[in-house]
Amino acid sequence: MLTISRELVDRIIAHATADHPDEACGVIAGRAGVPERFVPMENAERSPTFYRFDSMEQFRVWREMDDNDEEPVVIYHSHTATEAYPSRTDVSYASEPGAHYVLYSTALAQFRSFRIVDGVIEEEDVKILEPGV
Repeated sequence: MLTISRELVDRIIAHATADHPDEACGVIAGRAGVPERFVPMENAERSPTFYRFDSMEQFRVWREMDDNDEEPVVIYHSHTATEAYPSRTDVSYASEPGAHYVLYSTALAQFRSFRIVDGVIEEEDVKILEPGV
């Protein structure tokens, strides 16, 4: 189960909405599996059907996480015309077995989370912590 604050959910949705019609992407860094620090990233493809982290930006962000003793707790991106479900390309890029892969569909207003390990997709529940909780 992904447990995530309302603020972080809202930031993912805002990023996806702002980048629409292109796919948005980014990471939420944290410690011990707790998502804390929102890191929006640039979609190097600038595409409505595909995303890819810029390699230099990804190197910088991952090094920053290492320096802060953080890990990529959530890796997120948006789908602009389809449901929030990982595509074959998404699965092929899923290289962090401990991460929650969040997809937000701007077309359907769907927010979903998945674990993707060795090409196997498993949807998981999402618990959104409201402010003050």
